[in-house]
Amino acid sequence: MVRTLAAARRVTPPDWAVRQRHLIDLMDRAAVPFVDHSLREDGQLVYRSEWTSMDGTDNGYESALSFPLFYLLGGSDYIHEIGQKAWDGITRQYGDYGTVERDFVTGFDWFHHSESYTYHYYLALADPERYRQQALAYAAMYIGEDPLAPNWDPGRKMLRSPLNGSRGPRFETTAADWAYHRPILADYLSPFEDIEGLDASDPFAKADWTDDETFARLLALINSHMTRCDVPLNLYATSMVTHAYIYTGDDKYKNWVLDYIQTWMDRRDQNGGILPDNIGPSGEIGELNGGKWWGGYYGWRWPHGARMMVEPSYVAGSCAALMTGDFSWLDLCRSQLDALWQLREEEDGVYKVPGRRGDRGWFDYKKPDPLYYIHLYYLSQSAEDLARLDEVFPDRADFQITSPHWHAGKAGPCPPTAWLAFVEGRHPGYPDQMIAETHTGIVESLDRLYADDSDPETRECYHFQNLNPVVPEGLLQMATGSPAAMYNGGMLLTHVRYFDPAQKRPGLPPAVAALGERVAADSIDLVLVNTDPVSPRRVMIQAGTFAEHEFTGAVLDGEEASLSGRHVEIELGRSAQARLQLRLKRFAHRPSYQLPEWSPA
Repeated sequence: MVRTLAAARRVTPPDWAVRQRHLIDLMDRAAVPFVDHSLREDGQLVYRSEWTSMDGTDNGYESALSFPLFYLLGGSDYIHEIGQKAWDGITRQYGDYGTVERDFVTGFDWFHHSESYTYHYYLALADPERYRQQALAYAAMYIGEDPLAPNWDPGRKMLRSPLNGSRGPRFETTAADWAYHRPILADYLSPFEDIEGLDASDPFAKADWTDDETFARLLALINSHMTRCDVPLNLYATSMVTHAYIYTGDDKYKNWVLDYIQTWMDRRDQNGGILPDNIGPSGEIGELNGGKWWGGYYGWRWPHGARMMVEPSYVAGSCAALMTGDFSWLDLCRSQLDALWQLREEEDGVYKVPGRRGDRGWFDYKKPDPLYYIHLYYLSQSAEDLARLDEVFPDRADFQITSPHWHAGKAGPCPPTAWLAFVEGRHPGYPDQMIAETHTGIVESLDRLYADDSDPETRECYHFQNLNPVVPEGLLQMATGSPAAMYNGGMLLTHVRYFDPAQKRPGLPPAVAALGERVAADSIDLVLVNTDPVSPRRVMIQAGTFAEHEFTGAVLDGEEASLSGRHVEIELGRSAQARLQLRLKRFAHRPSYQLPEWSPA
């Protein structure tokens, strides 16, 4: 039986609670014109009749990725239906284009796979059984169980190419694969430093991808130096295999993830503490790259540099921690952050770390990105990761400021800096800030939507991301007391998750607002508000996104309450507010997609 705690203390709903509920309702309504404009009846995008580039499929999925996430927060049943319909429709659409086969992208990299398949993880949280077989089929492509997708080399414990998918490793790319993005790539650093015509003295030198002769040389070098290697980018695939573990609890998935992370830890140690970015078919560092440990596909130099070492390492480590409760798996990520910090340089009183490595050494020095430090500390809640955060960001001086347009483009990933400042007691204005920024995001997206008279045959791959007014990440931070998921492939890891027991569905019930005020290793402080003066409400709280935590006690409005198990119901009277501290033991249970017992099978 689920314990019920009652809160009857009536209050005038605080402003943040009223505004949070208003924004949830507004997003529900704003979704309708977006769907009418952007999706056909079958869920496909109103879009080009042909698409030939290997890039861009991820952008199709990202167009509606926020829908299932919003539903998990409390979006309407309509949101849920559209999220499912769009997933199916976009999968069919790109299947017709030729970039999806057997419901999975045929062959591209995990930077883009990770953006596509976060959508699937969110769908599974809402309706697990519907997506179970897809999840297991996807994982089979990476652990060596799908003969049509031989991506995995079991002997060397490596993925055979940075380009992989339902057709297996892709060792050779064609001109058509790159055609769409050639003008864009011309603005990036050259992927190779020794290409004819490049200024060898300039580490920032660019190659003109739009020049056919130059492009032909680049294509040949990509196919000879990059496409038959394992790369740290592939660590994002651990989330897909973890996805299957959450469904089944089968240790073969967990062991694959742990083995693959350990393989990269061994390569790091072999390379003096720095992750090498290209592993040849024989398992040797730099085997196809003249012995260089840098210069691989999505490696230390091209196109995004250090981010592609740190972020996949975090995603893999967080998956391992979720499955084992052992935070030492985060050491791969920690080690790369620490290595970059050791290489820091001071400029005008500001410390900067290298963002890239090339033939002339480390370069492209920038201020450290707090994203990874925040996620590490939130997940581990350890003194070690707090000390790391404090050393690099001692005063959090600019954490209260977020990008004013975080909600534009992609699927609205919200920076967690202001959130962290709030839960640390440094930024009391965070709820108002996040509500205002979310409102701005909705309005600006609607403005772009209503002004869009573009020809579907000319729409760019990211077109609909800029029009989508469903931008729930900021509100999710508020409600769950978590930084939301790492955008590229991260699992949603929170202290708590909400359900509506009256309607037997995920999300906050109507009229209920939530605010996570403090988080710790063994507790979370929540404020729950029933903004409705007419009807009482019940909200169920789950310990962890995947019921991986265990409640060990509670304090409700200053009164101790005994509590054990993975769920608790809070009965909120008319206009009632509950100040709630939930004590918990984190990672006490195997993570599972199973919904509460009242849910339909």
